[in-house]
Amino acid sequence: MVIKMDYILNVKDLKKYFPVRRSFVEILKKAPERYVRAVDGISFKIKRGETLSLIGESGCGKTTAGRTILRLIEPTGGKIIFNGKDITKIPEKKLRPIRRKMQIIFQDPYASLSPKMKIGEAIAHPLLIHGLADKEEAKERALKMLKRVGLTPEEEFYERYPHHLSGGQRQRVVIARAMILKPEFIVADEAVSMIDASMRASILELLNDFKKEYNLSMLFITHDIDIGKLISDRIAVMYLGKIVEIGKVKDILNNPQHPYTKALMEAVPSIARRKRKKKVKIKGEIPNAIDIPPGCRFHPRCPFAMDICRKKEPEMVEIEPEHFAACHLLK
Repeated sequence: MVIKMDYILNVKDLKKYFPVRRSFVEILKKAPERYVRAVDGISFKIKRGETLSLIGESGCGKTTAGRTILRLIEPTGGKIIFNGKDITKIPEKKLRPIRRKMQIIFQDPYASLSPKMKIGEAIAHPLLIHGLADKEEAKERALKMLKRVGLTPEEEFYERYPHHLSGGQRQRVVIARAMILKPEFIVADEAVSMIDASMRASILELLNDFKKEYNLSMLFITHDIDIGKLISDRIAVMYLGKIVEIGKVKDILNNPQHPYTKALMEAVPSIARRKRKKKVKIKGEIPNAIDIPPGCRFHPRCPFAMDICRKKEPEMVEIEPEHFAACHLLK
């Protein structure tokens, strides 16, 4: 029996390591295996009807985290608890009915749509896969969903193929395909990064409408903190496989604690940025996830790094209710 909890998702110490292929010489020398530690022990919860934005630079592990949570790739360690049920290791056969409630919106809508399948068929397909409708009913519901996401006349769009549509229209199709199953939880992976800036507001508005209509919970993955603040209830900042700060949107924006969070905010042109006297500038690029720096993994780029930062990994500290950050400066 599954008891419905206040939190739809509870991620505990989630890890995803990818083995690095060894050369022939390394195998002969019996060199130890190395791993890309894409997700290296992250924990967070998402309430019912809540949107949590996962924010960070490219290569920090955001997309891997989202796909691992949905079991599109298998976790190396940790726990994924959905609707009070531990789904971390359950077999695919038992996972399938749960997948209906957990959907994903991919970053590239063109790559996620079959070029040989009509738009309407792509939207109706999940209903047929999960045995929720026959062909006639699935088509009828697909037409209604096309209208719901603003693709009208819906009969005309049903017959089109992906290459006939603009980037914004394709993203609406991908959203329609996910929403037709009336999911409880969505991972939106850079859902607006590949469409024109003029179209982003309308896509975010569409996602917010579905959120209200379905009491939808969402993990919204983005590199842009300015986008994240528009759709989220809370923000989690990720760096090199770890969450370094998490809290309510207003707390993160008004009182950022981690130097990396402050640096991300500095990258956003705004009045708030111009008002801040102290600017945080970070140097270099994000390190390789194979050779993670010891201690605080941000210390090679941090302008405030101390000796302890190079030796000891900081623990999460509660700054205020529901606002946590991992930095030695806070102790």
